[in-house]
Amino acid sequence: MDSARETVWRPEAGRPAYGMQLPVQAQSPLFAEGWEPGAGPGELVAVARAADRYGFAYVACCEHIAIPRRLAEAMSTVWYDPVATLAHLAAVTERVRLLSHVAVVGLRHPLVTAKQYATLDRLSGGRLILGVGAGHVREEFDALGVDFERRGAVVDEAVDALKAALGPEEFPKFAGERFPFEGLGQAPRPVQAPRPPIWVGGSSPAAVRRAAVRGDGWLPQGDRRADLPAQIGKLHRLRETAGVTEPVVVGAITEPLYVGAPGWEVGRRTLSGAPERIAESLREYGAMGVHQIQVRFRSRSAGELTDQMAAFGTDVAPLLNG
Repeated sequence: MDSARETVWRPEAGRPAYGMQLPVQAQSPLFAEGWEPGAGPGELVAVARAADRYGFAYVACCEHIAIPRRLAEAMSTVWYDPVATLAHLAAVTERVRLLSHVAVVGLRHPLVTAKQYATLDRLSGGRLILGVGAGHVREEFDALGVDFERRGAVVDEAVDALKAALGPEEFPKFAGERFPFEGLGQAPRPVQAPRPPIWVGGSSPAAVRRAAVRGDGWLPQGDRRADLPAQIGKLHRLRETAGVTEPVVVGAITEPLYVGAPGWEVGRRTLSGAPERIAESLREYGAMGVHQIQVRFRSRSAGELTDQMAAFGTDVAPLLNG
């Protein structure tokens, strides 16, 4: 696909889109299922193909460069590289978007990031969504010589630089404090025009402001459902105050899901049961102004996960718009 492709969803009323974080690629005991440590590329491909088949808007892969020993037990050291992982999955899928959720873009020069993700957008036929975040592991920054305390200012400038570097110009120009460049050409250019969408992750005040002022979308992290309306209102107020008139794609991470009667212990926070019951609950997100929901399914195997994806796409998704 060589023709320009419009950026991902325009905010509008109606059924929210749905996507998911990939299993296997990040294996923190805080969220990984018991079967994931024994899984690998085959299971990743099966899940991505199921997402393609059952109407998922995107699959996502997170980024950590290296985990210090003090955090290894809680976080694990298994974090697949998002560019390599999403490029691999681009070759075995046709429709589903490819989201970095999130790339820690302050850890490297924006021209390096632009080269990687522009190539991914080209190879995938225009399916990239570049999710960005500030990062939180000090040792990663220390190892790469990046000032952890000033990471917020660094990622702000990196996002501005990426907008230029991923735009339509083969020889972009950016006059930043840390990352100025001009007269340097990069090709291949992204397929999407005017550039791939940039979604900002995080729910801290700084992250919400960054999403409002600089983002094409917002990826909240850790907000409970009851807290989202206030956060969404703040996002829109900050965007209006900044004079940004382009629509913003508002996201949400849902509670864990299980379509049907689980027959095993899925946890008290898991939303389970008949498709209509799940859809009725998830419709609340659309009512509060959410445009895309990120779902996660409880499962005991890759097969059970893809079965859950099929049930959601077939039986629940058509009911999300009421």
